[in-house]
Amino acid sequence: MRIEHTEILIIGAGPSGSVAAGLLRKQGRQVLIIEKETFPRFSIGESLLPQSMEYIEAAGFLQDVIEAGFQYKNGAAFVRGEQSTAFDFRDKFSPGWGTTYQVQRGNFDHVLAKAAAKAGAVIRYQEQVIAVDLEGDQPRITVQSATETYQINARFLLDASGFGRILPRLLKLETPSDFPVRGAYFTHIEDRISESSFDRNKILVSVHPKHHDVWFWTIPFSNGRCSQGVVANPEFLEKYQGSETERLQAIIAEVPTLSAVLKNAVWDTPARKLIGYAANVSSLHGKGFALLGNAGEFLDPVFSSGVTIAVKSAALAAAAIEREFAGESVNWQIDYADPLKAGVDAFRAFVSSWYEGGFQDVIFHQEQSADVRRMISAILAGYAWDLNNPYVAQPKRLKTLEQLCAA
Repeated sequence: MRIEHTEILIIGAGPSGSVAAGLLRKQGRQVLIIEKETFPRFSIGESLLPQSMEYIEAAGFLQDVIEAGFQYKNGAAFVRGEQSTAFDFRDKFSPGWGTTYQVQRGNFDHVLAKAAAKAGAVIRYQEQVIAVDLEGDQPRITVQSATETYQINARFLLDASGFGRILPRLLKLETPSDFPVRGAYFTHIEDRISESSFDRNKILVSVHPKHHDVWFWTIPFSNGRCSQGVVANPEFLEKYQGSETERLQAIIAEVPTLSAVLKNAVWDTPARKLIGYAANVSSLHGKGFALLGNAGEFLDPVFSSGVTIAVKSAALAAAAIEREFAGESVNWQIDYADPLKAGVDAFRAFVSSWYEGGFQDVIFHQEQSADVRRMISAILAGYAWDLNNPYVAQPKRLKTLEQLCAA
């Protein structure tokens, strides 16, 4: 069997893989990416958070993203019955980017992958990692292409395979998520939304008027289309009849505010279904490897944290690899897993509170402290690693805030 050698092998050319490649190429590292699909390909998770722009810029990809013409985004709007509120991410507690984009992920991921290739990373599409051997001095990876099976010896292996979760499956690292099982129906539509009824610069999050754990995303794109979906427990979703599109439309019909926004929409793309997307692993790293983004843990789409966590993990991993390759001692738990987990846990507190209803009461409360609102805006903008923010340093503070708003 043919054997190749590389310094860094990355599984997957999505945002975490491409950003990691860009950062590693800036270090002068040899990078090879193995990608199962052909780009562009469909992916969900279209609303970025401003914090992610820091890592896109650090990887050298900012101009590529700007020139792609994606929909500008400056915040998030929330609607529950007659209540509504909006957060402008430029008005936030944490310093840094306050704007970002809402993207069709197929195009966005392709932009990042092409930028990684332009930076010198080698990307092989339509090839698949089928086995990994960690027993030797270096990881040995078996790859299947259309014409052959071959092996690659790498100094370090990064799994950026997202929901493919290649290493968790091959190395038996998968563990149950502590989040309840939820599902989603989603599609892309020609939205035909009037400018007077909708701010295209913000994601719209709508809450079901009777079931506050059921919510909808409306993410506008720059081409007059949008991503539209609903999230609920599977039992709720299965109550509806027909195709996934018909079920999604039927649930939206129960929300007057959202129905009004989408009254002229053209439903030209069949909806899809995803059940049980939350995932976790027993470890984010091991001998010669680390897991990036969704390959490690995925929480929930409600605050659009997926891509931000993915590119944050890429930045942390690239920094640890730089030190390790320079001969420094690196503790991957302390230098990578723990800091990544700290931000994920901050997001987790807010996601859990959202479904329990407490955080909804906070954001819709009529008498809001301007300072607290800016702290919340920072977290919604992705700054879940800013320990100067009291709600990041001590996420349990959110419970106290919930109690005050419920009083």
